[in-house]
Amino acid sequence: MQYTAENMLVKAKKGTPHLLNSVTADEAGWDYLNCEILTYDKGQTWNAETGDNEAALVILQGQCQVETDKGAWERIGRRSSVFTGMPYAVYLPRRTRVKVTSLTDGLEFAYGWVPTDEDHPIQLITPADSEIELRGGHGSSRQINSIIPPGFDCHRLVVCEVYTPQGNWSSWPPHKHDVHIEDDQGKVLEADLEEIYYFKIDMPQGFAFQRVYNGDRSIDGTMCAYDNDIVLVPEGYHPVSAAYGYNCYYLNFLAGSAQSLAATDDPDHAWIKTTWTAKDPRLPVVHHGMEV
Repeated sequence: MQYTAENMLVKAKKGTPHLLNSVTADEAGWDYLNCEILTYDKGQTWNAETGDNEAALVILQGQCQVETDKGAWERIGRRSSVFTGMPYAVYLPRRTRVKVTSLTDGLEFAYGWVPTDEDHPIQLITPADSEIELRGGHGSSRQINSIIPPGFDCHRLVVCEVYTPQGNWSSWPPHKHDVHIEDDQGKVLEADLEEIYYFKIDMPQGFAFQRVYNGDRSIDGTMCAYDNDIVLVPEGYHPVSAAYGYNCYYLNFLAGSAQSLAATDDPDHAWIKTTWTAKDPRLPVVHHGMEV
């Protein structure tokens, strides 16, 4: 597939009941990643079966009951939007039946899945399990909340959420993870990963820009992402800029050659790291104290 700004941007779905957005691996032109973003009102239910896939169910807003043939949780989720608290999620192994019952109006959750031939235990991820990392400096400061980090007991999935304060840049300096490289001891120096960005903006008219480009510029697209849009990152560098006045959130699903986030910076811009002397004081946008 020849990737362009037009096909790397997946606009929010309109007019489809319960579905805010979705993309399959076939539609994306890659091997692993699929996702759906769904919304339900109180009392409504959603059912699925993971088949030969492992999956992550991330509660974006609202509260729900999750029942599976491997475990159940009566009430998970708390935040009224992604800007008001930390994440709850459930890791679902292959061959798992799952039922989600909404306990509030406006429940939103993301369901991402990838093929696997391995078995791993089902696991609830609570806000206490989600570590906060503040990266960058000054106008490139941002917050990363881990959900399924490298080292998690799964096969391929990596999941995190990122907050970029208004006017700031994320994934800056630009980095890539599209070649699998190991050192002599087998340590992964760069993983070959597919990546999905699912955007939420704290005001409906807000937006963010994302550029995806590779070294030879056979891919070079700049996308304007609004609330509920998806950007695909098949390869290359992929920085994000939040429009001034609008805080930007994105949920990342990643999968590929290793359960890793090992990446390589764009050598043209790597020098910028040497200029950082302080973090943006607006961070963190959300924190564990909100869960008390």
